[in-house]
Amino acid sequence: MERIKIGLIGLGTVGSGVYKSLAQFDNVEITKIAVRNINKPRTVEVPTEKLTNDPYDIVNDSSINVVVELMGGVEPAWDYIKTALENGKHIVTANKELLAKKGEELFKLAEKQNRVVLYEAAIAGGIPVIMPVKTILAGNKINKIQAILNGTTNYILTKMDADGASYEDVLKEAQELGYAEADPTGDVEGFDAAYKITTLATISFNSRVKFENVYREGITKIRKEDMQRANELGYKIKLIASATIDENNNADVRVHPMLVPKTHMLAHINYVTNSVAISGHPIGNIVLSGPGAGEFPTASSVIGDILAIAREWKTTDYLLPMMRCKHNSTANPVKIDDTYNKYYLSITAPNAIGVIAKIGSICASKNISLSSIVQKGVKDDNTAEITVITEKCLEKNIKEIVNELEGCKINSLIRVMEG
Repeated sequence: MERIKIGLIGLGTVGSGVYKSLAQFDNVEITKIAVRNINKPRTVEVPTEKLTNDPYDIVNDSSINVVVELMGGVEPAWDYIKTALENGKHIVTANKELLAKKGEELFKLAEKQNRVVLYEAAIAGGIPVIMPVKTILAGNKINKIQAILNGTTNYILTKMDADGASYEDVLKEAQELGYAEADPTGDVEGFDAAYKITTLATISFNSRVKFENVYREGITKIRKEDMQRANELGYKIKLIASATIDENNNADVRVHPMLVPKTHMLAHINYVTNSVAISGHPIGNIVLSGPGAGEFPTASSVIGDILAIAREWKTTDYLLPMMRCKHNSTANPVKIDDTYNKYYLSITAPNAIGVIAKIGSICASKNISLSSIVQKGVKDDNTAEITVITEKCLEKNIKEIVNELEGCKINSLIRVMEG
C-alpha cells in the first residue's frame, strides 16, 4: 500500500498527540515536522532527520501530500497554508483564528486548486461537530446554535460556582494548573469562542458570517455574588457562544456570559467540558458534548480529518465533495442593540423608601416588564443590593435604563437564556 505523506507544522501538545496516534496506521506517514527549536526536549521521540525549523521545507516539498497546521494564529500560518495549497497539497488545520478571519479567502483558494481543507479540531476539540453538520445533518435547516466552546472559561466559572470564589482567585489557580495561559486574554475575553462560533455558524447556516460582526463579551466582570444570586434564582452562569438565523438571512451571532436555567442541559456542562446544542428542521434539537481540548481529544479530530483524506486519496479527482465550502451568500449581521433578551441586573441602591418603585417606574417607561425584583438585606453603609430579572426586551432600552438609574450602582448586567 502506498502511504500518503504528511507534513506537520507544530509539535506542541496536539502535534505530539497526532504523531503518537498516527503511528498505528499503516496508510499514512509523517515524513517531516516543522518546529521552532529542533533541539528542544520533547515528550515524544522523533527522529532528528524528520525535523526542520523552516515550515517552507514542508509546504514546498513535492513529496508531501497533506500539510497539517497546528501552530495557530493568522500569520505566518496563512502564508504557509496558502503556499501549500498553491503547491497542490490538502490541508488539515486546528487554527480557529485563521478560519474565522481568512476563511472565505482560504476556501476559495482551496476550490480553485481542487484541494480540501478540513478543520474538525478547530471548533470543539475532540467533539465531532463539523463533519456531522456537513454530512449527516446536511438535509436540515439549522437555525440555532447554543454552545460552550472554551474549556478555560468554563473551568473558571465552574470553580467560582462550586467554591464561592472570586474570578481573580480562580484564574490564578487555573494558571497554576495549566488550564489558563499566562496571558489568558484570548480565553477570558471571549476571543477563542468567538472565532469558533464564527466558523460553526457559517457552515451550519450555509451563509458566511463575518468575524467582525460577532458580538463578544468575556467573563472578567462576573462576581462571586452573581454566582450566588444566579443559583438562588434557579440559574448557572456560563460563557455561551450562540448563533441564530431567520428566514431573511439575518444572523445574530455572539459570545457573552448568560444565566442558563438549571433545567437546560448546558447549565450542567462543567469544568473543561465543551458542548454544542443545535436546533433545526427536521432534526429538532441535538446536543454534542465531550472534551473540548487536550492532547489526545484534539488529536483525535485531526487524525480523523487526515484519514478522511487518506481514504479517498487517488480514488477520485474530486475528494470529499460534501466537506467543501459552497457558500454563495453572506448573512446579514444583527447588531446587539437590536436584539431582544431577558436580563439580570444587580443594583446597589440607597436603602430608601420608593427605590424599588423608582426602578420599576423607569423600566416601565422603556417598555420593560420585570419578571422578579428582590432586595436582600441592608449593608452597613445603608445601601441594599437589589436583583432584577426582566422579561424579554430590547437591548438598547436596557442600556438606557442603566444610564437613568441615578444614585444607583450597576454591579452586573448579564443576559438570561430562555428555558
